[in-house]
Amino acid sequence: MPTVLRKDGFEFYFYSEEGNEPPHIHVDKGGGTAKFWLSPLGLAYADGLKSVETKKARRLVEENQELLLQKWDEHFG
Repeated sequence: MPTVLRKDGFEFYFYSEEGNEPPHIHVDKGGGTAKFWLSPLGLAYADGLKSVETKKARRLVEENQELLLQKWDEHFG
């Protein structure tokens, strides 16, 4: 479970066995979690995050989309 970014209390990571899915990132904060597709950007699901936290996570994914896609490609080749 490589963590690729930590920012503003959020942890961004992916699971190594998920390379057969389209590029995406998991995001945790506190007890909540979300999954975002990276290309095109979209929310797959959110559970246990407040609406404001989900919006903040989406903004951070958008701001770091290039880096997150690069890390995905490096890991899954």
